[in-house]
Amino acid sequence: MEQITQQFPKAYNAILTATTLSGFTMASDILTGSLLRTLAASKPSGAFLELGTGTGLSTSWILDGMDASSTLISIDNDAAFLNIANTQLGNDSRVELVLTDGAKWVEENKHRQFDYIFADTWHGKYLLLNEVLAMIKKGGLFDDMLPQPNWPEGHQEKALQLVSYLETREDLFLTKQVWSTGIIIAVKK
Repeated sequence: MEQITQQFPKAYNAILTATTLSGFTMASDILTGSLLRTLAASKPSGAFLELGTGTGLSTSWILDGMDASSTLISIDNDAAFLNIANTQLGNDSRVELVLTDGAKWVEENKHRQFDYIFADTWHGKYLLLNEVLAMIKKGGLFDDMLPQPNWPEGHQEKALQLVSYLETREDLFLTKQVWSTGIIIAVKK
């Protein structure tokens, strides 16, 4: 049941190879990628935001689900990792890959609205959470929330605090899934 038998995004294998060679270990897993693609496909002409491009593995899944009139802004602060994404995905006119600090980008763009936000870094989860949640029109906030072997010390406590906080918000419908790496889908009412 937890196998992906559909075709992977075209750039996925090249990005995966480069990711392995780079030593990046915080990429989303395949099941999460499949969910991201499916959710992107549910938002035709959508405006998408990914906070934490990494090497572009999850970005490739989101792009694979997007239609031709959708757009994706994906930001990261690590030039070496973002270069991997740019090499494989930068020729897609639907995506804008931005090298910047997450806090700076959110502060400068908090007036913008998105149909779907994938927060896969500190900003949007543990930092500037309320500002990022205010940027959602309709859509969600998705992330790996079950303890992972590559999490730094103290990360699990932050994840638990985030989940507790999200559960208190009356402007969100929240679903916690004990599937894949533990996905949370929060949809703005």
